[in-house]
Formats: sequence, C-alpha cells, structure tokens
Amino acid sequence: MTTADQDGRPVRTAVVGLGWAARSIWLPRLGGHPGFGLTAAVDPDAASRAAVTAEFPDTPVLAAVHEVDPAQVDLAIVAVPNHLHCEIACSLLLKGIPVFLEKPVCLTSAEAGRLAEAEHAGGARLLAGSAARHRGDVRALLAGAGELGTVRHVELSWVRARGVPDAGGWFTRGRLSGGGALVDLGWHLFDVAAPLLGTTDFAQVIGAVSGDFIARDNARASWRAEDGGESTRSGVIDVEDTVRAFLITDDGVSVSLHASWASHEDRDVTRVRVEGTEGSATLRCTFGFSPNRLEHPELTVTADGQTRALPLPAEAVGTEYDRQLAELLAQLRGPDGPHRAVEEARRTIGAIERIYSSADAAREKAPSNRA
Repeated sequence: MTTADQDGRPVRTAVVGLGWAARSIWLPRLGGHPGFGLTAAVDPDAASRAAVTAEFPDTPVLAAVHEVDPAQVDLAIVAVPNHLHCEIACSLLLKGIPVFLEKPVCLTSAEAGRLAEAEHAGGARLLAGSAARHRGDVRALLAGAGELGTVRHVELSWVRARGVPDAGGWFTRGRLSGGGALVDLGWHLFDVAAPLLGTTDFAQVIGAVSGDFIARDNARASWRAEDGGESTRSGVIDVEDTVRAFLITDDGVSVSLHASWASHEDRDVTRVRVEGTEGSATLRCTFGFSPNRLEHPELTVTADGQTRALPLPAEAVGTEYDRQLAELLAQLRGPDGPHRAVEEARRTIGAIERIYSSADAAREKAPSNRA
C-alpha cells in the first residue's frame, strides 16, 4: 500500500455504503482532497448508486463489495449500517485492503475479536475513530489537560433537544444498530475521553437507559435525509434514546456519561468536563451537524477559585472530518503497528456491553407496573 507522499499518487479509495454519511461527509471530502482518489463507490441499492453517479459522474460504482479489486484500492472507507460493519470490514481486510471504520467499530466484543483475526490474516491495517476527537475545541481541551494535574473525574454529555435518527428505520432496530444513543452518541464520547484515560479498563460500570422520546414525531433529526436500503421503515423501535452511566477505571478515575437523542432541552449541547488535582476544564459545544446548536463553543479553566475562558478559533461545522482525512494519510504511512484500533474498540464496546447489562439487570428487578 502506498500513499501520495510516498510515490506522488493519491491514495486510491473505495467508499462502501452510499447512505447519508457517504454522500454528505465522505464523498465530497474525498473528491476535493489531493491526497485521495476515488476509485469506487459500492452499494447494493440501485437508487443509491444512481444518486452517486449523478453527483460524482467520474466515480465507478459497484453493486457488491466482492467486486472491489485490491490491486486498484489502497483504502476502503466503510459507511454501511452498523450491523454490517464487522462483516464488510473483515471481508476487505482478508483481501489485504486497509479499512477505515467510523463508529461504531463493532457491536460486540466477539466482533472485535473477528476484526483482530481478519487484520492479522490479511496483513492489512484497520483504522478507526470518531471525528469528534479532531474538533479544534476538543483538541484544545485535550492539549490543556496536562495543566490540570492528575485526572480524577471526566464528565461526558451529549444531549440533543430533538435528534432521533430515522425513527422506525435501522437506527432504532437493535438487531441492526446494536443499540440506541449509547452506541451512536456514546461511542463519540468514549473516543474523546480515550486520551485522558489511556489504556486502562473499567473496574466498575453501572448504567440506566430510557426511551421516553424516541417514538415522538417531533423528536426526529431534521438535518439528515433518511438512509436508503435497510433503513426502510419497519415500525420497529426497540432501542433507547437516553443513557446515563457511571464508570470507574482500574486506576480510580471516575467517568459519568449522559447521551440523549432527544430531551426537554431547547438546544443540542455537548459538555466535556475534566477535573484534576490542580484544576478543572469544561468544554461546552455541539458535536455533529445539527443546526440546533450552540453558536460558539466555550472552553473554560478553573483553578484556585478563578475561572478563565480560553480562546477558540472559529471553524465551520464538519471541519473535524477534514482533519480526520489528513490523519488517515498519516496513519496509513505511520509507524503504529496493527491492532491499535481494535484494542481501543475492544475497550469501548466492552464498556458499552456492561452498561447495557447493568441497565437490563435493573429493568428485571423493577416493579412490573413501571415502564
């Protein structure tokens, strides 16, 4: 596998899955980036292929992932529905094609194991990560965390006023999505916290989930078109719109997590707070593409009873994905060995599984007359 910096040729890239994420995020950015060349766009749905052909007429379209030629592809970006992430990524890795997977990387710890095996057998690297870590305000928070002393507590919160994706489609069907707000929004939050927590595991995990808003028509995300293919509405809604959890790492750092697709609030707000022995830092912003957002992100640091605001550069919504593409180039040629993405994913999905297990146990003990 070569990169543009190594031989002057752009990274030949296939996009697998042509739903909202591919058409709104990946294809426009890949088409405009000199380091990447679009080699193929893949989707079994004819309407999705036709839409891509109309917008990107020079991009070859394929109907099946087995048609992707490893001799013509240096990288595959997989943007299929959640339940297909592991299957599609493994098939490409086994062909020797490096793969980038957006969150969720996997839906179970068993799937994490399958990805690790495919990466080893195929000799190709799996890359993964949330774009949220590449936001300018998040980078500023993480860069300043070293001044806070030893980290004692991390608060992670992403609460939307209204933002249920594709209610009745695959996002709200547990078999296809793997979960609700915890898998969708919570993965971003865990990814942001990873540099603060390191490689430690969680010694204790407790959580609760609820679904008070998910079936309401006025709770749906208004900024994204519905995906095609398997997202055709079935009426099945069996995941949560809200999760609240508390976790403690092996080395004693506590983590609170709150993620909601919809709520009583009037704005979509993300909050990340880091408390250390020498001070605390709080970031208030809005992750994602929702137009119902805070106008400007705010980052403050408090120490010795004094709070000061740190300047943050203005950046357009979605800039984090531009940075993520640049990071992909670095990762493809970088010295980091294989399995790093899988190990991070294994820790995240392990925590998610334990939160769901805790929530399930609590529901089993709840009185039968409670929802």
